[in-house]
Amino acid sequence: METRDKLIYERLLRLPLFQGMSQEGLTALVGHTKLEFVRHEAGALIYSEGSPCDAMTFLMGGRMTILSHADDHSYHVEESMTAPALLPPEYLFGLSQRYPHTYLAASPCDLLVLSKPEALRLLEGNSIFRTNLLNIISTRTQRLARRPWHPHPQTLRHKICRFLSDRCHHPAGEKMFHLKMQQIATAIGESRLNVSRELHRMAQEGLLVLYRGSIHVMAMEKLF
Repeated sequence: METRDKLIYERLLRLPLFQGMSQEGLTALVGHTKLEFVRHEAGALIYSEGSPCDAMTFLMGGRMTILSHADDHSYHVEESMTAPALLPPEYLFGLSQRYPHTYLAASPCDLLVLSKPEALRLLEGNSIFRTNLLNIISTRTQRLARRPWHPHPQTLRHKICRFLSDRCHHPAGEKMFHLKMQQIATAIGESRLNVSRELHRMAQEGLLVLYRGSIHVMAMEKLF
């Protein structure tokens, strides 16, 4: 195997949809599939919310910022995605074939872009690629199906934490919530004063930092 092919092979094996493939199988895939490698510099817009999702996009190197907005765009959440990762593949199919979030390059980002026709061809002809995709989509579907059956939050803190985590792409890691306390209070059926007091207690415990109009959570998983 040539040095370039070996490098591509090693990088592809780190990506979720290619894991489990043999060297021979992946070498054949690289030779017969149109793979587009794209580099974005820090600060670049990669995809905007609502833009057509007409390709599978893999983050092979670097870090992205994901912006998720409320339907009325009255508040939004910032979080990070670090390589290796796959942008939500479920939006390549189904009712809405548009990106639900905005993706920005937080650092220089190396992407692998697989057009929809190429992805469909791989799904038809490569059982490992197909199984990996089905596992990813099925896992996400099952998690969403279980969410309504989780125990209802009993304490004010749990209500606040559930509100925040439900609006995250991934319920762990660093997050920045750009919203007002009143928006949290209205959503969870509590007074703004009580929400403010609880958030300040959480800040005193080092779980988050409060700014005017935003909340910085250093590690989402530590809130629970």
